Amino acid sequence: MFSFFKRFKKPADELLDMPQDESVEAAEDEEISEAELERQALAANALPEQAPAEEAKPQPRAEPAPAAPEAAKPVASETPAAPAAPAAPRTEESKEYWQGRTSSQWLRAPETDQASEEIVPPPALDAAAKKSWLSRLRHGLSKTSNNLTGIFVSAKIDEDLYEELETALLMSDAGVDATEFLLESLREKVRAERLTDASQVKAALRELLIDLLRPLEKSLMLGRAQPLVMMIAGVNGVGKTTSIGKLAKHLQHFNQSVLLAAGDTFRAAAREQLTVWGERNNVTVIAQESGDAAAVIYDAVGAARARKIDVMMADTAGRLPTQLHLMEELRKVRRVIAKAMPDAPHEVLLVIDANTGQNALAQVKAFDDALGLTGLVVTKLDGTAKGGILAAIARQRPIPVYFIGVGEKVEDLQPFSAEEFADALLG
Repeated sequence: MFSFFKRFKKPADELLDMPQDESVEAAEDEEISEAELERQALAANALPEQAPAEEAKPQPRAEPAPAAPEAAKPVASETPAAPAAPAAPRTEESKEYWQGRTSSQWLRAPETDQASEEIVPPPALDAAAKKSWLSRLRHGLSKTSNNLTGIFVSAKIDEDLYEELETALLMSDAGVDATEFLLESLREKVRAERLTDASQVKAALRELLIDLLRPLEKSLMLGRAQPLVMMIAGVNGVGKTTSIGKLAKHLQHFNQSVLLAAGDTFRAAAREQLTVWGERNNVTVIAQESGDAAAVIYDAVGAARARKIDVMMADTAGRLPTQLHLMEELRKVRRVIAKAMPDAPHEVLLVIDANTGQNALAQVKAFDDALGLTGLVVTKLDGTAKGGILAAIARQRPIPVYFIGVGEKVEDLQPFSAEEFADALLG
């Protein structure tokens, strides 16, 4: 599932880094110091060991307040306590600890104060829902699965088997690079482990496929910023807007407040579709009937910061990677987001259609070169998708696959698991 962390508070020195009138601040310090000195002088008569008389002498107002009166503050217990200083920032050690915690282990409870350490297990699919999801995934990849598993039925370990495997992998959209890599690795494994049975070779191929896909298995990290700004891109027709709506619902399951930005200002249907998802999920959608997409998203980032939203997702207009002038507009949107929030966007996701085969790999390369992708969402694995495209991506451009989709329902979009995917491909 997701990777989650504590929402880190801003360090105290950043919270106090506000422009102030130095003369007023100095006057206040001197005033407090005199009062403290006077109380110290009174207390020194009763407790000389805690407040030596020579340290309690009032200092001229022109000099800075000495450190000794600060140490004597606890003596004047009858006076009102000074306002508490902001809590100390979290240490890097603490931050690294939470970076190692994935959503499958813990989810930070809604914070009430910085000292609270209460944690609760995250929501997860129950056994029935998990079984249903795996069933739909296997059904979506059944075409490739049937081609691959059929090869190992009563097969001999010879050159004919490798040739049939090569054909099946190429037909699954794995591409030449990934196919050659898997077959060469399989040959070496068969020789090294002296495998003689077809079922053993099939199990070996499964292990190699899992190892190949494992770098793509990465959880989406939340809580790094408020808001966490996500820019969503993709060509027309890949299911980009629908995926945004489903992601919003997923994030709400983890107590994340969400705001959507309808950055596809060129297509009225896209704004209307995103608005419908917003109403369905009870999420605010920032939209304009016309205007510059970058301006809409800029306003949305400002609104998310003002409302203390956890995650802001920005839809963008569909772009073909071959249309260079339109890709340049996406770069502009990314630059404008960075102006609205210096470290944003924190995630740049590309939605790809698994049915487009090797063209999907070309899209990944083009959008990554233009925007610097941080993750992928692979949709439409329930149709005629062959699934091997993920192997090609793993070899050519190993960008994390955060989610894969096998249907139109919200629950049909789930985090990517290399082991589950390999099992679906090889039965």
